[in-house]
Amino acid sequence: MEDTAAVSGAHGAGAEDGAGRAVTSTKALKVMAAVDASEESLQALSWALDNVVRCHPDAALVVVHAQHAIDHFVYPIAAHGLAYAPPSAVESMRKEQEENSRRILARALDMCKERQVDATAAVVEGDAKEAICQAVERFQAGLLVLGSRGLGKIKRAFLGSVSDYLSHHACCPVLVVKPTKAQPK
Repeated sequence: MEDTAAVSGAHGAGAEDGAGRAVTSTKALKVMAAVDASEESLQALSWALDNVVRCHPDAALVVVHAQHAIDHFVYPIAAHGLAYAPPSAVESMRKEQEENSRRILARALDMCKERQVDATAAVVEGDAKEAICQAVERFQAGLLVLGSRGLGKIKRAFLGSVSDYLSHHACCPVLVVKPTKAQPK
């Protein structure tokens, strides 16, 4: 019950007018779930569907996937530095990324459909940390849900942590769903 109250507070419920009367907000909670190809992100979406969206039937759900921007200079040449990829190679990579994003979002939307939840899908391009942070602002999310891969301290120091960055920089509350113990790290 405490979880429900905390989420309700995130979208303005429980306010009072000047005379001390309770005023209920008509603004629905907008939940954004960030997904990638990992099982952890899909587990986080599942958790959000079961524990947030189910408790807020009027909640709007946006499933977002961040894909990396394609660099036009992709391969090094020993004596000459970086070489530009031919346009056909760049187009091929772009198509493959779009197909990968489509598969990831289709899988996430299927999970939503199984639970009879309408969801909107969005693909953002760029570094995942910044792109998701900007998407939270653009969609005016009231709650961001994402999975944690459970990296150790050393891996996190070298690779960075999307969840850590977003918990400090996103303009809304961030819920990080840790992997279950049965799932290997």
